[in-house]
Amino acid sequence: MSEDEMVEETSEEPPVVEAPIRGIGTLVFGKWDATEVTCTDPGISPYINLQTVGVPHSGGRHANAWFGKSKLSIVERFINGLMRSGKYTGKKLAAAKAFEDALDRIADRDDTNPLQTFVDAVANSAPMEEITYIKFGAVRQPKAADSAPSRRIDVAIRNLAKGSTQATRKSTKTLTQGIVNEISKAASADVTSFAVGKKEEVERIAAAAR
Repeated sequence: MSEDEMVEETSEEPPVVEAPIRGIGTLVFGKWDATEVTCTDPGISPYINLQTVGVPHSGGRHANAWFGKSKLSIVERFINGLMRSGKYTGKKLAAAKAFEDALDRIADRDDTNPLQTFVDAVANSAPMEEITYIKFGAVRQPKAADSAPSRRIDVAIRNLAKGSTQATRKSTKTLTQGIVNEISKAASADVTSFAVGKKEEVERIAAAAR
């Protein structure tokens, strides 16, 4: 190799990596980069959507679309789950603010991207098997059935939201504290988490019905 060729190779500049654009689908709540988040479960990773545009509120535009919820951010799906029942019904701004504050606390405590903790909690709370019933005459017999990836995420988000809201009932805990406790425990696969406990229970029943 000649000296001229060596000079040309060494003079090449490294590729420029553009910084995430605030609020244009790359930063959730304008704070955390979603592009660096990974999912350890390859079954549900294609269905985890973290793309948001500004405030996580789509106005239900994907409600009647075929598999439309796969185009909806799991951040907004979790916020919607917080409003399923109880005193937080219909209070989306309050639920979104509580979830944002919870992510702030997780980031300050662990010094990590809180979206990674949230995705780990969803992955650890998603059951792989569930129970279905087959009817033979007048007898209903339980049988184990594999859960679809979209169904697994639905169940995980529903149980995480339910565990977060239940922590505030008959307690002085705020919704933010309930979210922090539930997500932190589920991310570490702690069975004291409501979502992880439900997953273990369902999979145990399904294993007995194989």
